Amino acid sequence: MALIKSCRGKSPLFGDNCWLAENATVVGDVKMGKDCSVWFNAVIRGDVNSIRIGDKVNVQDGAVIHCTFEKTKVNIGNNVSIGHNALVHGCKIGNNVLIGMGSIVMDNCLIDSNCIVAAGAVLLEGTHVESWAIYAGVPAKKVKSLSPELFDGEVKRIADNYLKYSSWFK
Repeated sequence: MALIKSCRGKSPLFGDNCWLAENATVVGDVKMGKDCSVWFNAVIRGDVNSIRIGDKVNVQDGAVIHCTFEKTKVNIGNNVSIGHNALVHGCKIGNNVLIGMGSIVMDNCLIDSNCIVAAGAVLLEGTHVESWAIYAGVPAKKVKSLSPELFDGEVKRIADNYLKYSSWFK
């Protein structure tokens, strides 16, 4: 069973049909919607501020979601994939977003709906990722527009697949 801990009088809350790997960690002021999954070695630490996660969000292996004490919170929309070993810190992520493997999203970033942050990208503090765009690089910049075909083939497909994958472990 996953490590689920209260902190500072707040306990994580989970919607229906969520799955957490046995070695996932979820702490403190975390509220997660339905149909979510938190994979092996992922950490969601709502100890210093709140973390809100929408429906059908997958937090893949080794990813970390955290905030800054008394400064930043994390808000994640619906249908979001947080890739393997990604770091998401004190930011807002819209709906239908892919945060690529090994990427870093720093405090006060705003990631609009319907976009991709490429694998290995580093979004510096305060970066605004526009809808229907792909951001890549260090520091991350817009590299191209996101086509409907790529959106369906990546963002939608990955979120749908992770809902299926989690069902294999229930």
